[in-house]
Amino acid sequence: MMTENDIIKISDAYNHKTMLKDLRNLKNAYPELEILNIGKSVLNRSIPAVRLGSGKKLLHFNGAFHANEWITSLLLMVFIEKCLQAAHSDQDLEGFDVPKLLAEKSVWIVPMVNPDGVDLVQNGFSTDNNPYYRLIIQANKGSTDFRHWKANIRGVDLNDQFPAFWEEEKSRRQTSGPSPMNYPGPFPLSEPEARTIADFTRENEFELVMAFHAQGEEIYWGYRELEPAYAETIVQQLVQVSGYRAVRYVDSDAGYKDWFIYKWRKPGFTVECGSGQNPLPLKQFPSIWAKAGKIMLAGLQMA
Repeated sequence: MMTENDIIKISDAYNHKTMLKDLRNLKNAYPELEILNIGKSVLNRSIPAVRLGSGKKLLHFNGAFHANEWITSLLLMVFIEKCLQAAHSDQDLEGFDVPKLLAEKSVWIVPMVNPDGVDLVQNGFSTDNNPYYRLIIQANKGSTDFRHWKANIRGVDLNDQFPAFWEEEKSRRQTSGPSPMNYPGPFPLSEPEARTIADFTRENEFELVMAFHAQGEEIYWGYRELEPAYAETIVQQLVQVSGYRAVRYVDSDAGYKDWFIYKWRKPGFTVECGSGQNPLPLKQFPSIWAKAGKIMLAGLQMA
C-alpha cells in the first residue's frame, strides 16, 4: 500500500530527526492534525503525541519503548498517514471504515517513547554531546556496538519502570545497575520518558491502550487476572486479523500495559511485531505492516 507520494518513506533506519520532519510535513498536508510535545527525554529530545480523530472515546498507541525496536515507530507513523489518507478520501482502509471510526473515536499516538536510545542504536555516541558515554560504555561491557541496546540513555529499561508490582520485577530481573536491557531503574518512574507516558495516561481517560514492540508475533493481553472480561473478545479479534498468538499471562510486572490494567482495569495490550532478532531489518516492513496495521485498525474498531 506504500506509494511514491507518501510522506513517510520506508527507506532507512527511522530516527527522531526523521520523525520530526515527517510530522511537520504531515501537519502541512493535513492542517487539522493535532501534535503535542508531551515531554522530553534524558537528552532533551521531544516526545511528541499525535491525535487522530475527533471522537470522545480515547485510545492510546505507543512505540519504541525499547531502543532497538525503532521499527515500531515507523509502523505507527505509517498508520497515521494511511488513516489521514483514508479519512480525506472517504475510503476504507484494509476493510475498516476509518472515516467513521475517526468520527467516533480519537487515538493518541506516541510513535517514539525512547528517542535517545533509538539514536544510540543507530548512530552510536559522541563524547561531545553525551554526558552518559562513560556509563553506557561500562553498561555495554566496553563495546561500542549498541545494535542490541533496549534501554534509555541511562541504561534503564523503560518498560520495567511502571508502578505495578515494580519491586517484584526488580527482584526477578536481578540487574543491579545500568544495562543494555532489564534494569528497572532505581525506583518506579525514575526516567523522564516513563514519567511522560505515565503522566499523559493519567491526564486522559483512555479506554484501551496498545504498546507496540518487536519481535515474536504475539499479543500479551492480561495482567494478574485484573483485565476486564471483554478484553478477551478484543484479543480474539486481534488474533483473527493478524494471525499473531495471544498470550494472557507471563511472569512479568511493571510494564506499561501491566500498569494500565492494574490501575484502570481496562484493556491493555503489548503487541510484539515481526520475527527474528532486533533491530528487525527494513525488508521485513511490508510483511510486518500487513499484520500490525490490521491490529491497529481492529483495536480502533473494537475499543
